[in-house]
Amino acid sequence: MSFAYAVLAVVSVTIVSLLLAFEKRLGLFKRRFRKIDVESERHGGQIVASVLKAHGVKHVFTLCGGHISPILVALDEIGVRVVDTRHEATAVFAADAVARMSGTVGVAIVTAGPGLTNTITAVKNAQMAESPVVVIGGAAATILKGRGALQDIDQMVLFKPLCKFCASVKTVRDIVPTMKRALMEAQSGTPGPVFLEFPIDTLFPYSTVISEIGIKETTKSIGQKIVNRFLQNYVENIFDRAWSDSDYSPLPVKVPFPTASQVNRCVELILKSERPLIIFGSQATLPPVPVHMLRKSLERLGIPCYLGGMSRGLLGSNSPIQVKQRRRDALKEADLVILAGAVCDFRLSYGRVLSKASKIIAVNRNRIELYKNSDMFWKPNVAIQADAASLVVEVVKKLDKVDYSCGVGWVNLLRGRELEREEANKKKAEVKTTKNLNPLKVLSKLDEVLDDDCILVVDGGDFAATAAYTLRPRGPLQWLDPGAFGTLGVGGGFALGAKLCRPESEVWIVYGDGSCGYSIIEYDTYDRHKIPIISLVGNDAIWMQIAREQIPRLKSDVGCCLQFSDYEKVVEALNGKGFILRREDEDRISDVFREAKKLNGDGHSVMINALIGRTDFREGSISV
Repeated sequence: MSFAYAVLAVVSVTIVSLLLAFEKRLGLFKRRFRKIDVESERHGGQIVASVLKAHGVKHVFTLCGGHISPILVALDEIGVRVVDTRHEATAVFAADAVARMSGTVGVAIVTAGPGLTNTITAVKNAQMAESPVVVIGGAAATILKGRGALQDIDQMVLFKPLCKFCASVKTVRDIVPTMKRALMEAQSGTPGPVFLEFPIDTLFPYSTVISEIGIKETTKSIGQKIVNRFLQNYVENIFDRAWSDSDYSPLPVKVPFPTASQVNRCVELILKSERPLIIFGSQATLPPVPVHMLRKSLERLGIPCYLGGMSRGLLGSNSPIQVKQRRRDALKEADLVILAGAVCDFRLSYGRVLSKASKIIAVNRNRIELYKNSDMFWKPNVAIQADAASLVVEVVKKLDKVDYSCGVGWVNLLRGRELEREEANKKKAEVKTTKNLNPLKVLSKLDEVLDDDCILVVDGGDFAATAAYTLRPRGPLQWLDPGAFGTLGVGGGFALGAKLCRPESEVWIVYGDGSCGYSIIEYDTYDRHKIPIISLVGNDAIWMQIAREQIPRLKSDVGCCLQFSDYEKVVEALNGKGFILRREDEDRISDVFREAKKLNGDGHSVMINALIGRTDFREGSISV
C-alpha cells in the first residue's frame, strides 16, 4: 500500500510540474490578470527617449541600424539631438567627451552584433578614463536568441568585463527602472561605462511585434495552436503593464566623501611640510565640485601642482603654482606628495619616482587605483577612498582658519626650473630640422593664436606628446586626451562631443599623421551636422612614437613608415577647407592658423596638414 502511495505521489508531482511549466510557457492563468493595450501604437523606444531626456541628455551619438530605429526616431521627436557618425567607435568617443565636459552621462546608441563589437575599444577607453558613458545596443528578439537571427551574438559576455553595470531588458515595463539604475551606476562611485541591451521586440509597437512573431491564425493543427498560444503569451508578457505611469526622474548619484578625521590628518601633514606637491589626475574634475571652485581652492592653497589628463588647464595657462617640467626631480625633493586622483601606474613609474623620505597622501574613488603598486614601490601614509576635489576643498577650508601659506622658496624653485626649461624649448623651436618644419615651432605658433575659450583635443603619439609640453590649455575642461589606455583614434569623436558641449568655442584636434587616419572620415559628419572643427596634423610620414625606440634598438623601421599624404585634400573632398604647411611656409605659419580660424568662424571645418621634421625634443621617451 505504501508503495502505491509513493508512486501516486511521484506521478502527481510530475503532472503538477508539467502543468506549471505548461502554464509558464502558455500563460493561461496569468492572462486573466494582464493589462495590455493592443490598440496602442506607443513603443519602447519612446520610453527610452523619455528617460534619457529626463536625465538631462541633450545629444546622443549613433550609427543607425534596424534594431535601434524606434529609439532614434523617438529621440528626434522630443528634441534630443541625434548625431550619426561614420563609425560606432566615434559615437562612443563623442559620448565620452560629453560625459567628461558636461558633468552628466554621454550616450551612444548602436545596432546589434558588429555595431556593438565596433565599440569595444572605445568602451574600454571610457572604462580606464573613468568616464560615465551609457552604451545602448540593439539585439535580436529574446525568443530568437541562439537560433541564428541576424547579428545575434552573446553581447553581454563582451561587455560585462568592460562595464560597471550590464542589463538586457526583456519587457517594456522593465525599461524605466533598468535605465534609471544604469544611469545612476554610470555616475556613482568611480564613474564608468554601462551597457543596456534592448531586444528588438521591446522597442516596436505591439501591433508590429504580434504581426511579425509568426502566429498562424488559420490552422487546424493542435501543435500549431499550442505554438500560437506560446507565442501569444510571449508577446503579451513583453507588453503587460507597458504603459503604467512611471517616474522618469534620476536616482541620486552616490559620491564617496572624505571623513572629518581624514581631512584633519591631511591638514596636519601639510602644516608640517616644507616642500609639498600635488599631482592631479582626471578624477579631480568630476562632479560634484565645480572646477572653478576647485581652482579657487588651489590658488588659495598655493601648493605647486602637476596636472595630468582632464585636469590639464585647471589653473589656466600661466598660473604661478602650475608646473609641467622636471617632475621627477620635484618628486625626489618633495617632503609631502598628494596624489589627487593620480595613479601609480606607468605614468608615475609604478610609484618608483616617489621618494622614500616623502609623506604620501593618496585620494582616489577607486580602491584598486588608490593602492596600485603600493605592495612594491611605495606606501601611502594616508589613503582615502573618496572624491579628490572634495578633499582638497575641505582641506583648504581648514587651512584658511590657520592662515596657511606654502613656502615661497619652494614655489620659486620649481617655477624657476619651469621658466628655464621653457626658454630652452623656445630655442629648440628655432632650430632648423633636416627637412620640413620644426614641430616645436609649429605648435608654439599655434599656442600664440589660441583663443581663451578654445578646447584642445589631442590624438596621437609623438606629435601629441610634444603638444602636451607646448600647448597651454586656457582653462578647466579645455583639454581632452584618451587617458591611461593611450587609445589612438579618439580625435574625431572627442572633437564632435566637445563642440556640441561648447558650440561657442573653437575646437582644435592636434593629430599625429598616424592617428589622423582613424577618424578623418568624420569631417563628413561635421559637414552634415554643421559642427565646424579645426585640426592640425603633424605629418612626419612615420609612426614616430614607435620608430624613435624601435630603429635604434632593433635597427629596423619595419611597420613604422607612412607617406607624406595630402590629408588636407581628403578634408576638401568632404566639403571642408584644407591647408598644407611646408618648409617654405615657415614665415607664414601664424597667418595660415589665423586664416583657418576665420574660416572656422564662418562655419567651415578646416584641416592644416603640417609637414614636420625630426628633433631630439622627446629623445629617450618610450612607447611601452
